[in-house]
Amino acid sequence: MERATGVTDASGNVTFNWPAGTFSVPPVVTIGIQGAVGFRSHTITANSATATTVNILGAPVVSLLGIQILAASVPAAGVTVHAHATAP
Repeated sequence: MERATGVTDASGNVTFNWPAGTFSVPPVVTIGIQGAVGFRSHTITANSATATTVNILGAPVVSLLGIQILAASVPAAGVTVHAHATAP
């Protein structure tokens, strides 16, 4: 099992590079997003035996006539992401 932490770039992407020889096939990866204001979602956009790329989108919560709703999702830069990778 490998663990890694990274911070998203301006496009909301973060890539985790796994040590050479750790995995012979793409690992099973779980993602944790460190707390932030608003809604956050993640998608694993690429996964191989050597690296995993994750994209994070964020949407602020806004109030409209006293009702809280989510605004449009946009790439979330500067978000801390935690990844745990395990061989399948």
